[in-house]
Amino acid sequence: MTETIIFAHRGLPVKFAENSLEGFRYAAKHGAEGVEFDVHMTKDKVPVVMHDEEIDRTTDGSGYIKDYTLNEIRKFHLKNGEPVPMLRELFEILQDKDLYINLEFKTNKIHDKGIEAIVLALVKEYHFVHPIIFSSFNYQTLKNCQQIDPHQQYCFLTKVPVIFPQRFVRKNHFAAIHPHWYLQSKITQRIWTVDNPKLAKKYMKRGVAGIFTNNFELMNQLKKDY
Repeated sequence: MTETIIFAHRGLPVKFAENSLEGFRYAAKHGAEGVEFDVHMTKDKVPVVMHDEEIDRTTDGSGYIKDYTLNEIRKFHLKNGEPVPMLRELFEILQDKDLYINLEFKTNKIHDKGIEAIVLALVKEYHFVHPIIFSSFNYQTLKNCQQIDPHQQYCFLTKVPVIFPQRFVRKNHFAAIHPHWYLQSKITQRIWTVDNPKLAKKYMKRGVAGIFTNNFELMNQLKKDY
């Protein structure tokens, strides 16, 4: 049976500000098997780590990431006082760590022009123990990535069921599907966002490739007990 890898979704939001360097440092030092985070670009084309298109929910500022330069957006702070993190800063924490890394291109609402090429080029500046897993809800983003570098792992994120998932993966040369709920299929799938222990046990029993969770410590203990 396939071992289910547990991904620290946005770090450890139950203890730290989501998508914060503090949360990812903790995850890397305290037994996380994998991490997941979201990437946008500033007005001057610098990749930053944040889930939403706007900074209102997670910082003391407001407005869209795309409307700020890096210097401008760094003046705002997360709930723990950190400035909005650059992707480069996070890579410096994660490089050479025995962690599975899932980088989500957050382009399903705002597709930052050129984000795929910029991020893929930045990845090559660092050494990671495991190949990065790239995911997106935006089908075109994944196809753009494949044109730039066809040798990486690209995974389709979805909230709705995929009809004939094996055919979909094979036809598009994707490495996996990342669904919100389990797909009745033998394809590689990593499910988001699983915080319910009973549901997590169910997915582990089924041998899904991975689950994304807001509390990786709880899920690690559950996996150990299981």
